[in-house]
Amino acid sequence: MLLIRPATLDDVKHITAIYNEAILNTTATFDTEEKSIEDRMSWFKAHDSKHPVLCAETDNQVVGFASLSPWSDRCAYQLTSEVSVYVSPGYRGIGIGKRLLEQLVFQAEKTGMHYLLARITEGNEASLHLHAQYGFRHVGVMTQVGYKFGKFLNVHLMEKVFFNKTL
Repeated sequence: MLLIRPATLDDVKHITAIYNEAILNTTATFDTEEKSIEDRMSWFKAHDSKHPVLCAETDNQVVGFASLSPWSDRCAYQLTSEVSVYVSPGYRGIGIGKRLLEQLVFQAEKTGMHYLLARITEGNEASLHLHAQYGFRHVGVMTQVGYKFGKFLNVHLMEKVFFNKTL
């Protein structure tokens, strides 16, 4: 059974392992050097109730995580967040990312976010499709903006706007 729940400090070591695997083997992140647990602990502590970190757990094992992160420290962007979803290699393609994104979108709306941004590297058709399922629309491509694994890569920008918001 899959459980999607708020992440805790005890989860940071698992989050670090999942993220480091993505750094080393995928273009899901443009980080190129592994992160320490201390680094990820600082990252985790920078999140708050409007910017949650969620974990996917099965059989008492963390197999994925997702987060909302502030898009910018400028005040006018306070209701804009960037979406991130990572799943362990042995658990990809079975709906865990879908459940994480679904819960992240729900949390974003519940906490009053107005705009969600997803940056998805070219070639990740599954992620593009998944975000589209949850109401994200394609708004552009940043051409050859990143360089990883010996080549320049494009990044697709997708947005989800929660209309009819009042402050």
